[in-house]
Amino acid sequence: MSEGAGRPAPPRRIADDLPDAALRRWPAAVRPYAQLARWDRPIGWQLLLAPCWWGTALVADAVHSSPDVTHLALFAVGAVAMRGAGSTGNDIVDRDIDRAVERTRGRPLASRRVSTRQAAAFLVAQSLVGLAVLLCFDRYTVALGIAALLPVAVYPFMKRITNWPQFVLGLAFAWGALVGWSATAGSLAWPALALYAGAILWTMGYDTIYALQDIADDVGAGIGSTAIRFGRHVRGGVAALYALALVLIAAAMAGVGVGAWAWAGFACFAAHLGWQVARIRRDDTARALTLFRSNRDAGLVLFAGLAIQAWASMG
Repeated sequence: MSEGAGRPAPPRRIADDLPDAALRRWPAAVRPYAQLARWDRPIGWQLLLAPCWWGTALVADAVHSSPDVTHLALFAVGAVAMRGAGSTGNDIVDRDIDRAVERTRGRPLASRRVSTRQAAAFLVAQSLVGLAVLLCFDRYTVALGIAALLPVAVYPFMKRITNWPQFVLGLAFAWGALVGWSATAGSLAWPALALYAGAILWTMGYDTIYALQDIADDVGAGIGSTAIRFGRHVRGGVAALYALALVLIAAAMAGVGVGAWAWAGFACFAAHLGWQVARIRRDDTARALTLFRSNRDAGLVLFAGLAIQAWASMG
């Protein structure tokens, strides 16, 4: 018998559950809260921020002005705060489910490193930062931002009743497209709504890729996802979501009459989404995480095209 035979195999680790080196630089007392807010995983707030910046740049194209840099900065602060608040709230609701899922069982609430009361207080503190950012805008935008709390509040419960929780996540994560537009225009127009709808579908697509990491555990825990719903057709499902997203975003851009720079950014964005679809492997969790994270770059490419177009049109 070879050495080590009969020993239990070490638990399988999923890439998104591996400790982040940056986290170890935080004081020990702060680390659980940094994990609750996902400060060690910035991809969440970066994806939340992208539609905000898209809306800001698209409305600048519409009115032939420069994207408001102050707005872009405020949205960045708000994205970090509200992504943290949303993640904390999600962990409060899902603390029992998280204990049953390999990738999430080490989270602070699931592992009982913080109490539910401590997490709730942290949630309130982050929400107040988000509110402070929102109050920097006009009344219409403030009301619009507050309305976003509905899909945010509902999302953690959707995985218990449907295989389409990614749709509700999309409603919440894409909301910034509306706020980004209204912060400059003081109202909404149909291109903002088209951009919002496109961002919802983009979110559904990339979060389906993310959910590939959890299929086995999610099925065992009795919770749903579009990755489960699409099954062996997941590549086609993501392709359809991305294709519809591109149609709607292109309609929004055409609606404001953008120029060549914006369309160049859109072409690069579309190519990136196509590259993702071509590389999807249902049983490759490491690749799924890499593809999911690559959407930060896809979002930035589209923003860059819209922003450069706005700046070029001023010359």
